[in-house]
Amino acid sequence: MNRLPQPQKISIRGPAGDLEAILESPGDEAIVGVAVICHPHPQHGGTMHNKVAHTLARSFVRSNFAVLRFNFRGTEGSDGVYDNGVGELDDALAAMAWMRQQQAEGPLWLAGFSFGAAIAVRAAVAHDVDGLIAVAPAIFRFAGKLDAQPDCPWLIIQGDEDELVAIDETVEWVDSLDPGPELLVVPGAEHFFHGRLHDLREAVMAFVADNR
Repeated sequence: MNRLPQPQKISIRGPAGDLEAILESPGDEAIVGVAVICHPHPQHGGTMHNKVAHTLARSFVRSNFAVLRFNFRGTEGSDGVYDNGVGELDDALAAMAWMRQQQAEGPLWLAGFSFGAAIAVRAAVAHDVDGLIAVAPAIFRFAGKLDAQPDCPWLIIQGDEDELVAIDETVEWVDSLDPGPELLVVPGAEHFFHGRLHDLREAVMAFVADNR
């Protein structure tokens, strides 16, 4: 029986000071890649402990990735103050660089939820990654004017009953992109995927397996 992976609480250096983080690994399994997870809006209670962010992390761990979740600047134990998505992009890039230093080989994936999904999309434009998962991305509020689009396999997952990120806005944005991402609409799911986290995890794992 494989030992259960033990999350490690760590601190990494970010552009505004130290960033509180959690590093997870796939137990006794060989690490096939690394992933960085971006959490939802810090001014609305979003942290790296959010259940959707946690589900994203577990999806990658089960896919044998080493996974880093971190708190954006000014969130819980992270230094700095909220910066309207500007400094938070720098935080994500710093987390990606740190993760790549720890594991030089294998693919690097990004994933995020809501505000964190928009930051992950912008980070994937700014820095080459091997894959991207964006759950209920708040695109028009935090990443509406992109100079380019991510050049990697990427998946957007959203519930059709999302009360915070309108499904019509997401579809409109996806339709404006060429070639754009895959879009998976989860029937009956709202913003926080209450009762649907299993479906979310399975969708992420399937997409990672198909694009590894």
